[in-house]
Amino acid sequence: MAPYTVWHNKTQCEDAERAYYEKLAGGGAAKQPQPAAGQVGGPQPAAAGQVGGPQPGSLAEQIARARQHIKNSLEAVELVGEEKVLAAKFSSLELENKELRKVTEDLKSLVVSLSTRVGKLESGGAATTAVTPAAATEDDDDVDLFGSDDEEEDAEKARITAERLKAYHEKKSKKPTVIAKTSVLFDVKPWADDTDLDAMKAACLGIEMEGLVWGASKLVPVGYGIQKLQIMCTVEDEKVSIEELGEKMEAFEEFVQSVDVAAMNKI
Repeated sequence: MAPYTVWHNKTQCEDAERAYYEKLAGGGAAKQPQPAAGQVGGPQPAAAGQVGGPQPGSLAEQIARARQHIKNSLEAVELVGEEKVLAAKFSSLELENKELRKVTEDLKSLVVSLSTRVGKLESGGAATTAVTPAAATEDDDDVDLFGSDDEEEDAEKARITAERLKAYHEKKSKKPTVIAKTSVLFDVKPWADDTDLDAMKAACLGIEMEGLVWGASKLVPVGYGIQKLQIMCTVEDEKVSIEELGEKMEAFEEFVQSVDVAAMNKI
């Protein structure tokens, strides 16, 4: 690529070029002067040294050279860009070629290993077929020579399976079981306002059952001076029936009119 400099007077050169071509266009379109009397008609020959096109060393020649220089520079830049693109393509092709070579080598080694294994298997099968007739001639009895080994393997598998099952059941039995419980709030209503509520409470709390735990209790006004007893307890679902517990509290007929479940939550 040829070196080039900055074109500082580009505007002046363009103005001079435009003026030059305007002058050429105006001179060609102007009418030719008529010859005077006694002069032979026809155009006069051009003066010596005047030739069509820009004169050497003139401003027009400098402009033409500058244009040609710019054109050559642009062509050189395009060639450099094409060379870079080709270089990138060659690099990618080299990488693909390396990858293909690696894949080919891997396939080759795999084929070799498979061929070796097949050869070993074929040689082993031939040896087996050669030994079997000899064994048959030595022992004519229908005896399974490998039966004892199979039986030992089956016994060993059965023993291992039994040990694993035993360990699993032991581990499962040691795992603590979750006890389902329910928190119950009872409403115990007396017969009248003169019922001994303390005696009614003591009678209810005196009920004892396996899986029953009594909790807090309080008196709640109902109306007309009558109060009901709210008593909370926790029961194990497998051991205590909530209906049965309510019936036992209703059995205190001298104090209790009715027993209802106000709230119940699983724990």
